[in-house]
Amino acid sequence: MAETWDEVIQQIKERLDIVDVVSEYVVLKKKGNNYWGLCPFHKDKNPSFCVTPHLGIYKCFSCGEAGDALKFIMKIRNMEFKDVIAELAEKFGIEVPKYHNNNGSSRELKEQMLTATMVAAEYYHDLLIRQKDSNAEAALKYLTKRGIGTDIIKKFHIGIAPKAYTVLYDELRKDFSNEVLEKAGLVVKSEKGGYIDRFRNRVIIPIQNENGEFVAFGARALEKDQTPKYLNSSDSLIYNKGKLLYGLYTAKDSIRENDSVILMEGYFDVISSQAHGIENCVASCGTSLTADHVKLLSRYTKSRRIYLSFDTDSAGQKATARGAEIIKDVFAGLGDIKQFDESYVASDKDKYACEIRVIAPPEGKDPDEFVRSVGADAYKMYMENAPLFIDFQLNSILKTKDNYKTPQEKAQFIKQIIPVLSEIKNRIIRSEYIDMVAQTLGIDAGAIRSEMKVFEHANLPQTERIIKNVTKKDSIIKKAQKNLLSVFLVNDSPYTFTQINELIGDTEFDDEILINVKSTIDKLIYTVNNVKELIEHLYTEFVETPEAQEVLQELIGLSEVYRGLGDEDFKNVILETIAKINHCKRVEETKKTKQLYRNISDDDPQALKIQIQLRDKIKKIRQKSEKI
Repeated sequence: MAETWDEVIQQIKERLDIVDVVSEYVVLKKKGNNYWGLCPFHKDKNPSFCVTPHLGIYKCFSCGEAGDALKFIMKIRNMEFKDVIAELAEKFGIEVPKYHNNNGSSRELKEQMLTATMVAAEYYHDLLIRQKDSNAEAALKYLTKRGIGTDIIKKFHIGIAPKAYTVLYDELRKDFSNEVLEKAGLVVKSEKGGYIDRFRNRVIIPIQNENGEFVAFGARALEKDQTPKYLNSSDSLIYNKGKLLYGLYTAKDSIRENDSVILMEGYFDVISSQAHGIENCVASCGTSLTADHVKLLSRYTKSRRIYLSFDTDSAGQKATARGAEIIKDVFAGLGDIKQFDESYVASDKDKYACEIRVIAPPEGKDPDEFVRSVGADAYKMYMENAPLFIDFQLNSILKTKDNYKTPQEKAQFIKQIIPVLSEIKNRIIRSEYIDMVAQTLGIDAGAIRSEMKVFEHANLPQTERIIKNVTKKDSIIKKAQKNLLSVFLVNDSPYTFTQINELIGDTEFDDEILINVKSTIDKLIYTVNNVKELIEHLYTEFVETPEAQEVLQELIGLSEVYRGLGDEDFKNVILETIAKINHCKRVEETKKTKQLYRNISDDDPQALKIQIQLRDKIKKIRQKSEKI
């Protein structure tokens, strides 16, 4: 256990990776040594949000928001510093000193909910695999029909919920309170009083989070007329269906290896596919695809190649279109969505923000049924030849062309196609698509181009107001003092912190915030090993001082100018900056003295004496300046 609060903070920082932290909320694309994305703190249409891993910081070059991983969490989740630390300590299993442990009850409740859910998953699974329940045989027959044997049942921990009302409750109430069981979604209050099992007479599909913890359940009805067909756990302290994808825990290694992911609709689609060797597939948990789902997936595939593999009926096609729009919205501003295949020329796959393809076998089966009836190899063949979403859209529209015969009907038909064509940014490729559509429909390509111009003119984006940083104009001496402080933050400095401090010596700082920053640096340089650690500690020290954090952000930016300097040049920068500061001080002192000299009244009996003293002082200041 950490002995002090500072030790807890330090242990958390050692475990935090700023790229991982930010990637939970922002889709990042690597460029050079940094990662870029759309700023989550203002309406950003061009990537102005930069994450610098080697310093552990982020900065938006549009709105100016900046900080470290802890500040990012505080800002994006609107949390207090102490609450962020308490939550992260719980996440990383770091025990907080008792006098700081204000969140103990919440943490304990969450742990008990996770334990109860795990025990329930084991209990349901055991009832099925050992056929301890009277309906186990019926459940096994149902699963066998779906091509799910014992190995798959064990891999996905599939189980059965008995038909009786309180079997699970009677088993778990021995070790868990009613509150824990209810909040974990395992039981519900009965109209007659007391508690009953939430899931009854159903095949149970446990849902695991990214870390493999059981957090919820999907349950499929066993009887034909039983409603609803699927019953899912509600959101809870340990489960958020809008942020969790079924099968990700077992798919993430394959997603990384294949650098792609297949999005499916149902639990059994994923189970069948993974069981038959198509392992990089996931599904949403009884809800529509969300932006958070897409952001989660972007952390596992660098190329961001996403296959949509939903049912091929009208509802499935709508889900495909809706899913593609969500994906495009998430990646908007990070570059072009891939819109044409380049099989004829080698290309950098990372030049695209993402790639959306659609797997739609003509047999009209969902992935589960197709894999079981036609085979995994056939599915993989369709996957290898899966069209880009834009081609899928055009093909789907053009399939209905025979329904439009009159000129008026064709004009209405073209209006469906034009928004799709307008998304093609490459003018040459767009022209080819227009010619293809015109030939297919038997109409003039020029007419389509004219309609395209009308559509694009009507949909021109309004000019976005640019948000600029408003900063106070610093005096020359304040700029010099900031430059001097920034040398502590140079990442590849040829001098140690102690050597820099010795060179700076007793140079005075005028601004209160700069004095505070310098004194904090003086305190920290004896306990940290590198610039990254120093920056992390400074952000922590000033977590409740926004003005100091703003200065710190500026110092980090200024430090970049001095990167790569050799020993002598680095030393000269420091000495020249100190000389400028001292010179500015003398100039300021001369101005004040001259003003005082002018303000003395000639009627004052002491006037002559004071004037002589001030004249001598001005002379000495001037002589000092001339020696430099």
